[in-house]
Amino acid sequence: MAKATIQSVNQTKKAGLFTICFEGESYSEFQKFITKNDEDVELQPELQEILRIMRRMVDELGFLERLFRPEGKMRDRVAAIPVSSNKLRLYCLRLSDGVLIVGNGGRKKTRTYNENDELSGYVLTLQKLDALLKAAEKKGVISIEKTTITGIDDKTFDI
Repeated sequence: MAKATIQSVNQTKKAGLFTICFEGESYSEFQKFITKNDEDVELQPELQEILRIMRRMVDELGFLERLFRPEGKMRDRVAAIPVSSNKLRLYCLRLSDGVLIVGNGGRKKTRTYNENDELSGYVLTLQKLDALLKAAEKKGVISIEKTTITGIDDKTFDI
């Protein structure tokens, strides 16, 4: 088990973008995703497309359900931002139309994420975090507001 916190990446009137930061690591999961895929010349166009889509969501659209591809199980909120050539996946938790937690992702080389240990690991991490967030919401420790997560600043999760 690893300890993780949720940190804000960008806040606008339309949406709040958050990411996962594991204890003892210098980079957030979103920063790791950008760094590793920016170095892959073949994936750079898809990475730029994902970043453009996310910028537009944060600034104009919000995190509308129709903009995501469901990726986890029926009971969780794990999703991915679909891109045109379908080689690159960025996994995230879509908590509402105004709140998104981005995790990590990578190149999809198999038919499903379950067939790839790396991608399956990212989805599993988000599924565990989602269950912990739901439990914290139920207890009233945190709440999902319009574009933010209230009570998250001093909260650590054992994932």
